[in-house]
Amino acid sequence: MVYHFFLPKPACSITGSSIFKVLTRPVWFFALVVCFISFISIAEANDFESLLNDLGNKSRSKIKIAVQKLGELGNPTALPALSALENKRLATTDEGKLVILNTGEDQGTDALTGKKVDVESLILRKPRINNSVRRYLSAAIAKLKLSSEEPAVRLEAAQELLKRSSSSALDLVEASLKKEKNDSVKETLLLVLAKINLEGEEKSKRIESINNIKKFGNNDFYMVLEELLKQNDKGEYFEEDSEIRDSAAKALKAIKQRQVFIDQIANLFYGLSLGSILLLAALGLAITFGLMGVINMAHGEMLMIGAYATFVVQNLFIEYLPSFFDWYLIVAIPASFLASAIVGIILERSVIRHLYGRPLETLLATWGISLVLIQTVRLTFGAQNVEVANPFYLSGGVEVFNGVVFPYSRIVIIVFVVFVVTAIWALLQKTSLGLQVRSVTQNREMAACMGIPTHKVDMWTFGLGSGVAGLGGLALSQIGNVGPELGRMYIVDSFMVVVLGGVGKIAGTVAGALGIGVVNKFLEPISGAVLGKIIVLVLIIALIQKRPQGLFALKGRSVDN
Repeated sequence: MVYHFFLPKPACSITGSSIFKVLTRPVWFFALVVCFISFISIAEANDFESLLNDLGNKSRSKIKIAVQKLGELGNPTALPALSALENKRLATTDEGKLVILNTGEDQGTDALTGKKVDVESLILRKPRINNSVRRYLSAAIAKLKLSSEEPAVRLEAAQELLKRSSSSALDLVEASLKKEKNDSVKETLLLVLAKINLEGEEKSKRIESINNIKKFGNNDFYMVLEELLKQNDKGEYFEEDSEIRDSAAKALKAIKQRQVFIDQIANLFYGLSLGSILLLAALGLAITFGLMGVINMAHGEMLMIGAYATFVVQNLFIEYLPSFFDWYLIVAIPASFLASAIVGIILERSVIRHLYGRPLETLLATWGISLVLIQTVRLTFGAQNVEVANPFYLSGGVEVFNGVVFPYSRIVIIVFVVFVVTAIWALLQKTSLGLQVRSVTQNREMAACMGIPTHKVDMWTFGLGSGVAGLGGLALSQIGNVGPELGRMYIVDSFMVVVLGGVGKIAGTVAGALGIGVVNKFLEPISGAVLGKIIVLVLIIALIQKRPQGLFALKGRSVDN
């Protein structure tokens, strides 16, 4: 019965028609399809294994061919072996088996099966590659990463293909574009496709490519577009098609305009970042200078003390709390404030309180104290700069435009400065200490007659100003190295901010710091860093000539008199 189900009824002889009837029965047809697919799979598996083993070949040309074909196959199983070859962690045994060496271990991984391999007893040979092979490796790895489920991995792969695009990746890019849903990855893949098609012969595709470059391209495409507009010695264009030349010229103009806009946004952000640093450095100086009229040349060293306090807290966490290292910065905030505030209070109680009303002597005394503090730090921590590491949440940045990255550290510093300024404003406006500070600032003699202890107010205010400078040192430690000369880099700029904004006015200090920071960053690309600072200084002098009290003049009886 089974026989009759699978085969036609017995006949005198087997004819072609009877064989056809057998093969076209559903069960037999399904069996043939399965066999065919299995045969193809086995052939592909053998081909894949052969190509994978060629990665350990002594011939660089064979390695190059194997890398290229593995990338075209699109099998992600080859990715670990290709990455290991790129990082010099791939080795081959005497039997020709490929092993991926695990970093810092005596074990490896079989490149084909993924099983652990004990490499101590094996004689291994690492394949030797050159820059040509590495270029093929980068392209192949990028192709395989395009099939990843992570958008960030696919974006990285698309960007790698954009750097080394070739016609061999055309089919892969087109297939990836059809299923890609992430906008950033899709834009990059469109640019890859445009770069490939631009070198082709089909006019419609070339124009479409130029339009995509016009829409999504950046400075990297300048040379590509300028090639289409080149002329020979006779003034003849190398690109004969006028429509393509016109499209290229429009795309080039659009990219330049977009890049100018992006540069201005970047300058604005970095200007605000610089201004926020200047604000932290100058805020304490605005309080002390505005209250007591003390020209404190050691104020920059309060920044330095805050930065070194952060360094000490970091080392304590490394030594005693390594598992909580990423949170050391939270502890460093009060530590840097208190360290600088205590030094400031000691400085005020021991030296400055004897020199009120004598600005020249105060300037000389605080300058000498700054030298003592610098030398003390050199003897304690050494003359070389020390490094303060960023916690994980301050590492990296966000790419807002192509090629423009806003570091997390600078973004957090801007937010931190807003918090500090708000806290200082609330302290001066909403507390009894703030009321006393404002009264002493406006009229010291009248405040003393009203029973306000002006000497204690001087002490706490000087400590507050020094503590805020310490917070500035903490912020500076997250964007650069910490050294004994750290404070001297900001003392002049701090005085400029205070004078420009108006002595003793927080709003003026904010406006002065952000104004100087932003103007500096917009001038630097045009005039250079040194000439830019000179221009800023000239502008400040001109403004002070018009408004001697600064942008925000302080009001009070002492001022009016």
